[in-house]
Amino acid sequence: MDYTIFAVAVFVVALLVFGGVVLIRPRRPGAGRQAPPAEGSGATATAPAAEEEGERSGAAGAEPQAPPAEAPAPPAAPEIETPPPSAGRLVRLRARLARSQSALGQGLLNILASDTLDDDAWEEIEDTLITADVGVTSASQIVEGLRTKVKVLGTRSPDEVRAMLREELLAQIGPDMDRTVHTGPHQGRPGVVMVVGVNGTGKTTTTGKLARVLVGDGKSVVLGAADTFRAAAADQLETWGSRVGAPVVRKDEGADPASVAFDAVSRGVDEGADSVIVDTAGRLHTKTGLMDELGKVKRVVEKKSQVDDVLLVLDATTGQNGLRQARVFAEAVAVSGIVLTKLDGTAKGGIIIQVQRELGVPVKLVGLGEGPDDLAPFDPEEFVDALLEEA
Repeated sequence: MDYTIFAVAVFVVALLVFGGVVLIRPRRPGAGRQAPPAEGSGATATAPAAEEEGERSGAAGAEPQAPPAEAPAPPAAPEIETPPPSAGRLVRLRARLARSQSALGQGLLNILASDTLDDDAWEEIEDTLITADVGVTSASQIVEGLRTKVKVLGTRSPDEVRAMLREELLAQIGPDMDRTVHTGPHQGRPGVVMVVGVNGTGKTTTTGKLARVLVGDGKSVVLGAADTFRAAAADQLETWGSRVGAPVVRKDEGADPASVAFDAVSRGVDEGADSVIVDTAGRLHTKTGLMDELGKVKRVVEKKSQVDDVLLVLDATTGQNGLRQARVFAEAVAVSGIVLTKLDGTAKGGIIIQVQRELGVPVKLVGLGEGPDDLAPFDPEEFVDALLEEA
């Protein structure tokens, strides 16, 4: 009996020990998830047989997967253009200028070359000049000078008529006036140019074209889009700048124009640019508040650098209205030069004489077309020769 109990106890203990060993024994590699190979052993891990079988069976009937789509290529940077230099631009555009102004020059030449020059003929000459926007005072002076020369010369060959008319027109235009656009760096700072005018005169376009002139002359330029009242103006200026590699400083629509102008000049100083051109918002010359704000832009810019030129853009076709604009702008921001645009169309070239007489500042640039390189430095002799060029 005691022996039986003892045997049963031994059997139970043996069962417990055997079960414990089975429960705590580690699982063999490969029985479940593949164990990673030992580091440095050179062995590579293989997928379990069941997974390999599944992949083979699935691949047999599945369609091949397309390769992942490639990311779209970034847009190509605009090609930087190399504009022609400023030298000789008006010469290259002379034929266009001659075509647009032929009525004035040829009309005067025809009258002066007639057999008799009575009082009616001289009055017709004066009327022709006034109609061409030369102005009453200047027209009277030209006629008086011509009458004197005719009396002295006596005979009037075509060459003599052309020469004396050329001399009188040049005297009125002022060949000795300084027509330099001051865009060069000085004292470690860039030349700063403000471009002002009413909307519709071609102000922003002139700013972009002037940048092309300077880049064509080998200068580095920073543009300031201070016309913050029109988002389109900043976009337009950015397009002009991107074509020639000129950076544009701009802010959101409605931002303070003076702050944009100041930042543009600051960038020009920091980057060692040769020139900074600031395009200002179009102003109605009859709005006193807007004109005062234009003066503020100039004052704020001058905290950073001197403003070397203030160019007033005038539409050459506007005649007397353009002169009224010019007077108000000159009072607000001390205009130092005139840019006459649209001189290639129905413009009357005499406006050059009148605007210079009214303001006492020179015409420095003229726009002779819609092309990007149709802005040219004004040359009085080339202009007069184009007026008197034979049709």
